[in-house]
Amino acid sequence: MFYDIFFPHTVERYRAAPLVEQRERYLAHLKAVGARRSTLRQCANDQLSLLRLLDLKDGDRVSRSQIEAAAALWSQPRGRRCDRAALPKTRDRFISHGLRWLDFLGWLDQPGDRRHPHDAEVQTFARWAREERGLSEETVHSYRKAADRFFDRLAAKGVQLSAVGMTDIDDAVAAEHEQGVWGRRTRHDYAQRLRAFFLFAETRGWCRAGLGAGIVAPRFMADEALPKGLPREDVVRLLASVGGDRSVDKRDRAILMLFIGYGLRTGEVGGLRLDDLDWENAMLRVRCPKPGRTHLWPLSQGVGHAILRYIREARPSGFGRSLFFTTRAPIRPLDRNALGKMVRDRLAGIGVVSGRRGAHALRHAAAQHLLDQGTSMKVIGDFLGHRDPSSTTIYAKVDLAALRKVAALDLEGLV
Repeated sequence: MFYDIFFPHTVERYRAAPLVEQRERYLAHLKAVGARRSTLRQCANDQLSLLRLLDLKDGDRVSRSQIEAAAALWSQPRGRRCDRAALPKTRDRFISHGLRWLDFLGWLDQPGDRRHPHDAEVQTFARWAREERGLSEETVHSYRKAADRFFDRLAAKGVQLSAVGMTDIDDAVAAEHEQGVWGRRTRHDYAQRLRAFFLFAETRGWCRAGLGAGIVAPRFMADEALPKGLPREDVVRLLASVGGDRSVDKRDRAILMLFIGYGLRTGEVGGLRLDDLDWENAMLRVRCPKPGRTHLWPLSQGVGHAILRYIREARPSGFGRSLFFTTRAPIRPLDRNALGKMVRDRLAGIGVVSGRRGAHALRHAAAQHLLDQGTSMKVIGDFLGHRDPSSTTIYAKVDLAALRKVAALDLEGLV
């Protein structure tokens, strides 16, 4: 491995140092996930420095504070092969390399994740929801998150699951209202997810009977809020911001055109694979994790060109069949969280820093643009993948031309 990243006359110094197998194995791992040669050289040098400063032996347990203390010595003048002190950014890189290497070896002594006392019950519930009810991973995650939030609150009060009463549940939901962060729909969903957990908990004898049935979710009016999309001019500026020749620009342009051109969700874009592109017939296959179906879309020339440019000029090869990957090591497929962050960062880059700024805002913008062009609700619903027509009617509330026609009707003296 060292021969791949250093000149032959310097390799022996790295091979002669202690823990050569442990160092070489981690460097091979970094290379496999796409690290550049310059990164591998930096990491190999940092390994030797950490080895010297901590006098590492095979199997040692090392804490983060020890690595930071070593970094403080290393970053001083003459603490390494340099007469000046290291910059904060360079010191942070040294710490990061040390943490990742020792974590890879299993030698990093880090405090265990703080878990509430009923983590095992929540995991059992999640496993049942996934395997018995067949819920999607995204839905299971939302149920788990609600239960964890509730039990974190209970742990602070010292209340056990077997002793939970209706007042504890009501107080938890009311506390979210008092914070003023969640809307009515979010509080409604939180209560519904708690209800599902407690109905399951009752069947296992973990809690008092009747708690699940007693949870009444706060009421809300369906479609009471307007869809929060982006103005068309912001969408145009967003696309213009990714017209560069950098690898990340080529990737992000292809992704944004899928969001804007097809109104896709983050899970749908993240799930795209090379096999979903039928170039011969100009078709795109999209798996929809939320409805659990697969759609075929005509692949437009503009979107197809952006994807093809990304594949040919910027997409990492040798890491699987997923379509979109990170541009820096470790190379891995982009998930829904990374896609959402990319959209938010790109919008912030053009000065859009308020309101809804996630990928779903682009979905609403795509639907609103179709409505403004006179597209029927049925076509918009098909475009968005809605099974229930009522999911699409919300966009009629912002069709001002249609509302003006309604306002102009002669009610013949009824009012």
